[in-house]
Amino acid sequence: MLNLASLIIGIVALIFAVIAFLPLLGWANWLIIPLALIGAAVGMASSSNSGRNLNLFVVVVGVLRLMLGGGIL
Repeated sequence: MLNLASLIIGIVALIFAVIAFLPLLGWANWLIIPLALIGAAVGMASSSNSGRNLNLFVVVVGVLRLMLGGGIL
């Protein structure tokens, strides 16, 4: 059950991360990264790794996007 919750959080965060790839929306990653970290924490409490891995992937994508945009854009 926790893995399903983690997967749902990860999918929502991934959808928002894709939207945040648009120019001038990079600031949204400052909200997406903590959401994905919460999902990863929930995923760590479950017996399966798929939810945790999805959320960690979203964190990496968000951090890379912030690095490309200089932290703001």
